[in-house]
Amino acid sequence: MARASFSSCGYKSLNSMADNEEPMIIDKYLTNQSPLFRKLKSWQWWVLVVVNIFFLIAGQAAAVILGRYYYDQGGNSKWLATLVQTAAFPILYIPLFLLPASQEVSSSSRYPSFVTLALVYLVLGAILAGDNMLYSVGLLYLSASTYSLICASQLAFNAVFSYFINSQKFTALILNSVVILSLSAALIAVNEGSEGPSKVSKWKYILGFISTVGASAIYSLLLSLMQLSFQKVLKRQSFGVVLDMQIYTSFVATCICIVGLFASGEWRTLSGEMQGFGKGKVSYVMVIVWTAVSWQVCSVGVVGLIYVVSSLFSNVISTSSLAITPVVSVIVFHDKVNGVKVIAMLMAIWGFASYIYQNYLDDYRSRKSRYDGETRNDP
Repeated sequence: MARASFSSCGYKSLNSMADNEEPMIIDKYLTNQSPLFRKLKSWQWWVLVVVNIFFLIAGQAAAVILGRYYYDQGGNSKWLATLVQTAAFPILYIPLFLLPASQEVSSSSRYPSFVTLALVYLVLGAILAGDNMLYSVGLLYLSASTYSLICASQLAFNAVFSYFINSQKFTALILNSVVILSLSAALIAVNEGSEGPSKVSKWKYILGFISTVGASAIYSLLLSLMQLSFQKVLKRQSFGVVLDMQIYTSFVATCICIVGLFASGEWRTLSGEMQGFGKGKVSYVMVIVWTAVSWQVCSVGVVGLIYVVSSLFSNVISTSSLAITPVVSVIVFHDKVNGVKVIAMLMAIWGFASYIYQNYLDDYRSRKSRYDGETRNDP
């Protein structure tokens, strides 16, 4: 039922623009955002997509590198590393206030109640806080390059969650992508040559691996739940809705992290941590601040692509950006890159390419079907 209505809505959007040849992601992903697509011109939609892609890639690469740098220079607070991933959410009020009120468009005559909205934000915010903590643990015990390669499993998890939650297609090529990415992560797990950034013990390395895989799975679930919330609960078509989602879920996650920081007693060690930071106090503050800003820039890109395109496309771009981080980490941190890690990286690229090729096939079939229909209707 959901898949049928999803598809028919998309073809209505496309048929109303017979003169424009749009990219493959429109045919498959813009179906549930067709009011937004009809409202924007083609170049405006492309600008919005490109800007969100840039935010996601630049923000994620910078945040991971700065997070690893924090640990390398003597930082050790997992709760602080988790807190900075959402603490800078107030800066998102700036674009929220700059958006004209006239851009708010509703696909439903009724808005969700306050209780419903609060429940959605609370649940998603709690999931986000737990996910960020797992990422912090993973980055503590893994090198930046290993961490990024394992995070490539996000695409595999999200393909599964999108199939069950968002009724996305699950073809042979998608299955191939899932298997290849899973094997790539497995190679990293069994690679005896892999080690943590500070020669951590084997068990801490395993803990870091499990935490990162678990975080990737939860993150993928979060993306699908966000898309479901946009479709079934919020039912409003503006970028302000995207910012609301990011602001309120980040607020909930930040509150949880602050409670955790004080309840765990880690707040007592922060002063000494800043005093002993390798590059000095100013560098410590700058790393914390810019890590927080980078995560929010990344989050805007993630949620923006969910809204404009879909959760699966958002995770594809997020996964592709992970290819940048291992290269940067090798340059910045001189991470070891052995043969197994190179093979794992190539397999991750193979899995990503397999998924992209499936998109190409879907686009080709959709265009051919539309062209045949227009030919039959042309006298």
